[in-house]
Amino acid sequence: MSIALKDKVGRYGIWNVGLRSEDPALRPEIADAAAELEELGYGAVWLGGNSAPANALPLLDATSRLTVGTSIQSIWQHDAQAAAAAFAEVEKAHPGRFQLGLGVSHARIAEQYRRPYSALVEYLDALDAAGVPSGRRLLAALGPKTLQLSADRAAGAIPYLVTPEHTARAREILGEGPLLAPELKVVPETDPDRARTLAREVLAMYLTLPNYTNSWLRLGFTEDDFASGGSDRLVDALYAWGDENRIRARIDAFFDAGADHVALQVVDGTPMDKLPREGWRRVAALLA
Repeated sequence: MSIALKDKVGRYGIWNVGLRSEDPALRPEIADAAAELEELGYGAVWLGGNSAPANALPLLDATSRLTVGTSIQSIWQHDAQAAAAAFAEVEKAHPGRFQLGLGVSHARIAEQYRRPYSALVEYLDALDAAGVPSGRRLLAALGPKTLQLSADRAAGAIPYLVTPEHTARAREILGEGPLLAPELKVVPETDPDRARTLAREVLAMYLTLPNYTNSWLRLGFTEDDFASGGSDRLVDALYAWGDENRIRARIDAFFDAGADHVALQVVDGTPMDKLPREGWRRVAALLA
């Protein structure tokens, strides 16, 4: 992929579920939050959960430079032809500012789940036929095969719930050109017990999903690390928590490992359907 996308997204972005809300009553707050994120210096917003191109429009309408991407759009819940048409509509309104992040989700969530890698390849074939450029899509890749697919058939990878060690392995597979933009959860809390409690409240759901646990096993964790809400070792590997220096050092570790961009998810006790705006401000200040 060209350097242009790396320049557009910058070094830091925000990953959030609440920003993809389709509730009309929340659109003004979402628009205001997007404008503030741009003002704070974030280069991209990644819409968490099963998001779609239409979810990006309120944020794009409210900003002038921000890149907005889905993280992710499930290939099982969005037909490829419909996804291509939706992409075209967003592209017409805001040329070059939307990235279609795709993933295979999880067997526990998607009833149609079967042969996920082959299904993803077929989905990309359909997007090719519908005219969605490979440089405008990213893949939620964890394993080696899908990471290679991210290099061959997309603009890069947006891995979720990974470590700097995974980032280093991903960079080796992707090579230098494709975008590598891992997600990292940030807990702006210095008390270890409080920080890990907040982390485990979010981590609990992911501990039941084999795509993630298998990824962690490949990184050297064991089944014991998945018990009782996750071991301290696992939590500390997947989250950045502590004072400003410790959080900044943890983020920098991903760049040292080969990341181009880090999508930061603030975990501060704010409900998932709400916007942790004060947390975003605090993180922006420590990054500055």
